[in-house]
Amino acid sequence: TEEWTGAGAPVGAWSTGGAMNTARNNAAGFGTQVAGITAGGGTPSATANVESYDGTSWTEVNNLNTARFQDTGAGTATAGLVFGGGPGSGATDATESWNGTNWTEVNNLTTARRAAGGGGTQTSAIIFGGDPESGKTEIWNGTNWTEVGDLNTARQSLAGAAALNTAALAFGGYNTPADANQVATELWNGTSWTEVNNLNSAREALGGLGTSTSSLAFGGSRGPAGPTAFTEEWDGVSWTEVADLSQARSQMPQGTGTTTAGLGFGGQTPASPGFLTLTEEWSSSSNVVKTLTD
Repeated sequence: TEEWTGAGAPVGAWSTGGAMNTARNNAAGFGTQVAGITAGGGTPSATANVESYDGTSWTEVNNLNTARFQDTGAGTATAGLVFGGGPGSGATDATESWNGTNWTEVNNLTTARRAAGGGGTQTSAIIFGGDPESGKTEIWNGTNWTEVGDLNTARQSLAGAAALNTAALAFGGYNTPADANQVATELWNGTSWTEVNNLNSAREALGGLGTSTSSLAFGGSRGPAGPTAFTEEWDGVSWTEVADLSQARSQMPQGTGTTTAGLGFGGQTPASPGFLTLTEEWSSSSNVVKTLTD
């Protein structure tokens, strides 16, 4: 008698979803694949436009109070948060709370920034890195932002994933002193950042979704090589290349959902005008342990 025990690798793929009403890049995103929000972004100028996705189509809902692009989001379609971004050439510290209908201005970030990574919930959010380039990290407790431990590698135009402000993943981005796109990945444990296994493909202005133990990195810019469709999946230990986006693009908005049901939308291509309404839905089975006995 021989027994085989193995873990079946999840097989995922992108498929086309409903197009956004407003083409944009660099927007905040939060929620799930069937109940998602995109807020702000570049059209190319900074916009306050907000849209809601129901798993089939996008609907315009109430605008942000502050128009911005390269902003970051956290939460659900009925309880969200948007913070940072650039209303123009500079950065903002403005934070707004979403109740499913309206936006309310709440307490500001301690450091204004845009093109940062982050995530979490409406009452437990995190932001890290960004432009002006630094490794600064702040956590939100539902009322105030508090500065905590810095990233090991200061960078901007990075992506991130977080379920709460006590566990997050930072990956990719651009580091000006090194003049290079980044593969660096760092894990946040609620107190400090630890360098872990790198992305396979260095890139900036990429999309990200998921949690610190199960994430997707997709799209982005590879510098002179241009935008990419590459998608990589993080299993808590390392990155694995999986199925590509149907459209290579950079300046990706923050994605929504999980590694079994995610959403990527918008972005930019080199072609003029280049701003996209394209939405892609990521679907993947979960790891399943099977035992065969003869």
